Amino acid sequence: MKLTSLFLICAVSSIVLGNNEKQLSKKEYVDQWRSTAVQQMVQHKIPASITLAQAILESGSGNSELAKNGNNHFGIKCHDWTGQTIYIDDDKKGECFRVYESADESYVDHSDFLKSKQRYSKLFVLEQTDYKAWAKGLKEAGYATNPKYPDLLIGIIEDLKLEELDQLGVQNNEVAPVLAENVKKETIIKATNHQVFNHSNKVKFVVVKKGDTFYRIAQETGLALWQLYKYNDFDTKKDVLVEGDIVYIQPKRNRSKNKFIVLNESMTVNQLSQIEAISPEKIMKLNEFSSEGQILSKGEKVILR
Repeated sequence: MKLTSLFLICAVSSIVLGNNEKQLSKKEYVDQWRSTAVQQMVQHKIPASITLAQAILESGSGNSELAKNGNNHFGIKCHDWTGQTIYIDDDKKGECFRVYESADESYVDHSDFLKSKQRYSKLFVLEQTDYKAWAKGLKEAGYATNPKYPDLLIGIIEDLKLEELDQLGVQNNEVAPVLAENVKKETIIKATNHQVFNHSNKVKFVVVKKGDTFYRIAQETGLALWQLYKYNDFDTKKDVLVEGDIVYIQPKRNRSKNKFIVLNESMTVNQLSQIEAISPEKIMKLNEFSSEGQILSKGEKVILR
């Protein structure tokens, strides 16, 4: 009898402890994933506010069974999926959902999913800052069955002021489109807090998140600080890393697959070096530039190999 009582007490304690597992708040979730959402906006033209609002709504701020057990933060079902799957009750009992190795991959697949389906094509002619039109467009295209889906997304965006992230994405787009064209979408390394991408020039890099330092990135990627300093060429006036910066974790190349580039805007040799993953010394030699800080004009043709 005493043994049975002890077993019951342990079982109840276990349930209580399980239920007391810390749940992420909406704000904590935004803090964790805002940089990734902005990064996806820069690369794929999907408003960061929409991406985050969908993730919050679909995953319960990362607390749902699907998010925890399947790293699926957007409720994307199997469809033509050939990867791992999980079955969870949704609109119907035991529906099939995609499973990812990391939540980062869920964000990447969400962008690919919207861009690859013809029914979402009308969204990409909308202004990137018009989150209301995007919210309504998602419902009209069949992303969700709930008739209140647009209102729910808009409410989350306005409550958390996520529209401010769209402005950040637009600002980053001033230089980022050139870089985005040079990025392969697949994840190469899964660091603790960063995805490591592979530049089309075959150089691996991470995208800086809020509060990042060279030391933190060095610790995560197993590199020495001197290596990060050597692999990257920031302007001399730059003192700290800024959210959205590109930090290479391998040496840059001495040539590009492209013969030249015509600049969409003015930038220094160092800035071009960071975008094209080519050493500034090589860019200077090929074009007879005088210094790494030399300002190159919008419309200027720069030889890359």
